[in-house]
Amino acid sequence: MPRLPAFAALLGGLLFCSSAPAVDIDPASYGFPLHNPFEATIATTPPELRPALPPDSEIDQRDYSLSLRPERPFALPGNLRQVRDLRYRLARQAHAAPLIFVISGTGAHYASSLTEYLKRLFYGAGFHVVQLSSPTSYDFMTAASRAATPGLSREDADDLYRVMEAVRAQQADLPVTAYHLAGYSLGALHAAFVSQLDESRRGFGFKRVLLLNPPVNPYNSVRNLDRLVQTEVPGITGDLTFYELILGKLTRYFQRRGYIDLNEALLYDLQQSKERLTDEEMAMLIGSVFRFAAADIAYTSDLLNRRGLITPPNYPVEEDTPLAPFFIRALQCNFGCYLNEQLIPQWRLRHNGGSLSQLIGQISLQALQDYLAGSGKIAVMHNADDLILGPGDLAFLRRTFGERLTLYPFGGHCGNLNYRVNSQAMLEFLRD
Repeated sequence: MPRLPAFAALLGGLLFCSSAPAVDIDPASYGFPLHNPFEATIATTPPELRPALPPDSEIDQRDYSLSLRPERPFALPGNLRQVRDLRYRLARQAHAAPLIFVISGTGAHYASSLTEYLKRLFYGAGFHVVQLSSPTSYDFMTAASRAATPGLSREDADDLYRVMEAVRAQQADLPVTAYHLAGYSLGALHAAFVSQLDESRRGFGFKRVLLLNPPVNPYNSVRNLDRLVQTEVPGITGDLTFYELILGKLTRYFQRRGYIDLNEALLYDLQQSKERLTDEEMAMLIGSVFRFAAADIAYTSDLLNRRGLITPPNYPVEEDTPLAPFFIRALQCNFGCYLNEQLIPQWRLRHNGGSLSQLIGQISLQALQDYLAGSGKIAVMHNADDLILGPGDLAFLRRTFGERLTLYPFGGHCGNLNYRVNSQAMLEFLRD
């Protein structure tokens, strides 16, 4: 297999001119087998093409809790008191080593599957690894977010930075030789804002910052994702019918195999069978997953701030309170709904008004263009067929990062992060 350009040669501490060309990986030589972006997003890399990584039994790791207690005008509702403290995971080496913070993607918990994968990859390469939940996850919103209205990138980065400082204070005995930062999907956008914040606060002095499949313009990305769930699937008359169709295909697939095997290779194997999902079905499945994430964000933010949009402001919510009616109502709110009903009013309240275009400009990577163009320690890895990219986004990445952008031809949204070629490129960059 052809070798990728060595990141050490590309990024060895230099400040790059933004006019330098991006590293475009040749489609003919790139061995990732899934060329359908929907399929790649759901199935990710076939197991035999993933790198060999240490099993959990060989990793010295433990979960910890932080009592940050953000000040808010309302007490925590009863059903969220169990996440009063923010949890994170630390995998520690037995010796002094660099530490890398990994920020999870949209709505993702610190122990989500992709964050766990990156932990194993970086730990196997000799890093201490700290896994952090996304600021859009219900646990981070409850235990660490001061506004509990994620989506304002600088405020989310400020909350993350406070968490990172608390982690470092709690792990004061950990021998750290340097700090690194990585994030995937929305977590990559957050990593960019955290890195810029660190330039003024100088708490960590991140040596390398790796952005994996970041949204350039979150507004474009959420519109793309919201449209997926509206995909017209032949014969489908409603969400329930759609899920019945998917379950029917899985049932027939398992009947032919003679056993049920729910594992990471499920969809890849399914797509090789006669029960393969169509593009429309996969698009709607991806859109549905993100709709659940949007519903969780909208519900949690509304509940913590007593806005009354989903849960009545004075409604007593305890651990045993039936939540189905509120969940159904929350599912009717997509990302655009959350943006219009909760995020924009919160932003306008803090900035004495302002237009939607002004908000979009402040929460996007465009707001950091000068910083990103001039910082040789930051690199981006992205896919040309990523579902979250909008018009002009790739041009912005090329113009801003130059040869610090590695662009793969296939992979969908984060579908090739566990491909061994991509994994090796990540490690080459982080190892300087």
